[in-house]
Amino acid sequence: VFALIVFACLVGEGYTNVPSSPQLFCIFNHNEDACRYGIGIGVLAFLACIFFFMVDIYFPQISNTTDRKYLVLADLGFSGLWTFLWFIGFCFLTNQWAWTKAEDVHVGADSARAAITFSFFSIFSWVSEAV
Repeated sequence: VFALIVFACLVGEGYTNVPSSPQLFCIFNHNEDACRYGIGIGVLAFLACIFFFMVDIYFPQISNTTDRKYLVLADLGFSGLWTFLWFIGFCFLTNQWAWTKAEDVHVGADSARAAITFSFFSIFSWVSEAV
């Protein structure tokens, strides 16, 4: 759910323009990489959650213990990796937001703050999966 919120905030109001130009730019200090990183990690996290949810549904039907072991290790490893990537994303978005000039932000400040906040919450949700 947190990944969807981050994705929606960045897609919905993460890009804006100045009134004199139709050119869109990322609200995070005009750094396109910040928006791309948040959107990319949000989409991939959501897809991974769907995949691992499906694995959890079919897990009791898997009789091979080796396959079960590899699925559990994949879930654990992915959760650990994604915890790290969400931490990087939180730090990156926070840093870029700190450098953003107030006059550059007309609309979307709340969405930017929400993306930062929910990327922070995502760290803990993925840690809970890894533990």
